Amino acid sequence: MKGILLVNLGSPKTPTEKDVRIYLREFLMDKRVIDAPWIIRKIIVEGLILPKRPKVSAQAYKSIWWKEGSPLVVISKRVFKSIQKKITHPVALAMRYQEPSIKKGLQELYNKGVTDVLIIPLYPQYAMSTTETVVEKSKDIQKKYFPNLKLFFLPPFYKDDEYIKILSKHIESNLPEDFDLLLFSYHGLPERHIFKTDPTKTCRLDDSCCIETGLKSHKYCYKHQCCYVTEKVRETLGLEKSKIKQTFQSRLGREPWLQPYTDQTLIKLPETGVKKIAVVAPAFVSDCLETLEELAIADKELFLSNGGKEFHYIDCLNENENWVNWLINHINYFLKTRCKNN
Repeated sequence: MKGILLVNLGSPKTPTEKDVRIYLREFLMDKRVIDAPWIIRKIIVEGLILPKRPKVSAQAYKSIWWKEGSPLVVISKRVFKSIQKKITHPVALAMRYQEPSIKKGLQELYNKGVTDVLIIPLYPQYAMSTTETVVEKSKDIQKKYFPNLKLFFLPPFYKDDEYIKILSKHIESNLPEDFDLLLFSYHGLPERHIFKTDPTKTCRLDDSCCIETGLKSHKYCYKHQCCYVTEKVRETLGLEKSKIKQTFQSRLGREPWLQPYTDQTLIKLPETGVKKIAVVAPAFVSDCLETLEELAIADKELFLSNGGKEFHYIDCLNENENWVNWLINHINYFLKTRCKNN
């Protein structure tokens, strides 16, 4: 029997300092998030980050927490339930960090007699700290607890034409009538991660490399995949290049991350005459702390306090009906054409 496991990032159990510390410890100790040797990672996380960060992050979570719980988890559950109603195969939901865990999700499917599992990392673009960590964690759990399960993985879908159309339509329907700029803010990564995940060792991490076509390195290049989405959405919406800009948010530490940085860009934009902006975060399919607090609250305040007049955040696809139907269609297609064991 075939089954499906949807996997999103995860969230603290509650917006309390205690639970946020537990979440951050698991998240940041992942060697694909902070890719330093274990002892160095331990010193950074326990000695530099966890003494202060949980208190600050807990306040941020409290500012966006819903009555039902963490927005990311609540949205993920709603999408899961919508898919569950329309799929004949068993479906489960998991988070890479915290609950419901990947182990719990696989156990749930295993208990229902599932032998082949299609795992869907809910990230449009590939990155070591998103798609790869879901894949490798799932494999580790399968080998340790479920050796008879066969795992299949839906690849990053940033390049899918229908997905681009759905994303573009969603953005278009939420664009204000009057805006100076549409800002595409993607979750940032250390530049080192881009080079580390490139098996071809040919990535130059410059604009010319990212906009070329047909390079083998693009399969693993997060920046290229972000550039691809931005450009295809721009083309679909029929916007001039002067009406869009791409940036990266959520830096951690002092090493170089993908640029330009969202916060620094928002400070400078009003000086150039850009006073009214719309902002979208296409690295996420579900709204979360990075979109609802960092972008829609903190970055909005940053823009307005530096001379901006209007800041309009466009939410993620979340429970968008077209997006959910896209997932269902791809699940059915993938199960039929790729999961052929039974």
